[in-house]
Amino acid sequence: MKQFIVRRFITSLIAIICATTLVFGMSRFLSDPRYIFLGEVGYGMTQERWDEMEVELHLDKPVPVQFYYWAKDVVRGDLGNDLRDNRALTPKLVKKFGATAKLGVVAWVLATIIGVPLGVYSALNRGTMLDYLMRGFALFGQCLPQFWIGILGILIFAVWLNWLPAATMGHGFSWKHYVMPTITLAWLPAAGYLRFTRSAMLEVLDSEYIKLARIKGVSHNKVIWRHAFMNAALIPLTATALVLASFITGSVLVEAVFAWP
Repeated sequence: MKQFIVRRFITSLIAIICATTLVFGMSRFLSDPRYIFLGEVGYGMTQERWDEMEVELHLDKPVPVQFYYWAKDVVRGDLGNDLRDNRALTPKLVKKFGATAKLGVVAWVLATIIGVPLGVYSALNRGTMLDYLMRGFALFGQCLPQFWIGILGILIFAVWLNWLPAATMGHGFSWKHYVMPTITLAWLPAAGYLRFTRSAMLEVLDSEYIKLARIKGVSHNKVIWRHAFMNAALIPLTATALVLASFITGSVLVEAVFAWP
């Protein structure tokens, strides 16, 4: 077990180093960072300020030294300044993270509540019309872009029916403002949970110990929920990391559609 943890730690460390090196390389070698902040010399920019920025960004040092300073700032949480107003970016991200975290947690709970039970019932009704409907929902949910679902929801429920607000977070915890963003963000993960849970349940239900439990006369509910589901739940639980990643990437577009803070 210790060797497994050590190997995983080393693998993760190598992946982090490769990712940070790639990001640094893209930001440094595609163009001079000074062009982003200052523009070209002679177009409202003096040579003195251009040289000062070279020192501030450590561009006068070798590339490995530049990478060291860049990585040190990232570890400290210093992500530089916003290109629009030249103010520190980290406090802005911290301020906005609360709203993103609220939306993500609510969407994750909703995706779990919808996806996992539907996956179980789809597996229990394998080959029936209900199973085909569940699988169709999963395929449908993973094919549609989240931003398109959000725009369609605004058009139907906010513009045509006037049931829900079209955008913004509202004051406090206003459930009406959470309905459409939460459903939009939870749609894709719920479909993923359904597929993961269904596949895991089918594999467990065909196992020998489940057949043995049925032969011994164990009740149907006990076989399903205590023996089958408890073992099948390991796969959707492991997939939670992928689901959380989809929340992070998907929330950017969803927040843009609904003007989330």
